[in-house]
Amino acid sequence: AIVTGAAQGMGAAIATRFAAEGASVVVSDINGEKATQVAEKIHGLAIQTDVTQEEQVDSMVKETIDRYGTVSILVNNAGILRPTRIDYVTKAEWDAVLDVNLNGTFLCSKAVLPIMKRNQFGRIINMSSSAGRSVSTLGGVHYTAAKAGVLGFTRAMAKEVAPFGITVNAVCPGLINTEMVRSECTPERLKAYEASFPIPRIGTPEEVARLVLFLASDASYVTGASIDINGGDLMI
Repeated sequence: AIVTGAAQGMGAAIATRFAAEGASVVVSDINGEKATQVAEKIHGLAIQTDVTQEEQVDSMVKETIDRYGTVSILVNNAGILRPTRIDYVTKAEWDAVLDVNLNGTFLCSKAVLPIMKRNQFGRIINMSSSAGRSVSTLGGVHYTAAKAGVLGFTRAMAKEVAPFGITVNAVCPGLINTEMVRSECTPERLKAYEASFPIPRIGTPEEVARLVLFLASDASYVTGASIDINGGDLMI
């Protein structure tokens, strides 16, 4: 299993859960030092990767195959969030947010397709967000646009690759207790959000990891789906 953005937060929780279930895990992240720390804890393989760079993504997949012989699972978790309001979003910032969240998902998915098609098996899980289903709580227009794009990409790819035994699904977390969320939201604001949710708390990375594990293992007849995990904040 390759998990991108796995040096912290949901990615680290997903990598840890997969390892606990017996998977060989590649901890991929642009932060090589933190990726190594997570990999050492779970006896995985750390690969420093910028998911916006096609050459680095292809190298990551090749190194994974060289080490483990195959790639069965890909979790496209790498992402960045910026809270900038539209009047102040520069072209450079727009491009950066879409590059990591959407283009990175595309590049990593494309890179694992040959080995998954050859094996006639694969599980790809793309991390979208409640933002992709509605509007972001913390992020700006570029974050919402990117996460909505992930959902469209998930559906289209799922339809194309289903004949090869590959499923492609998306997970749409709401507010989750991660470093990224805490960096963009004061404790007081978080408490106010919590009080407004039907389940009055924010989610944990481990809860998201359990959902991702389900999609990677038991959900053999689920593809092209987007599954919400948000404490009831968004119900569609």
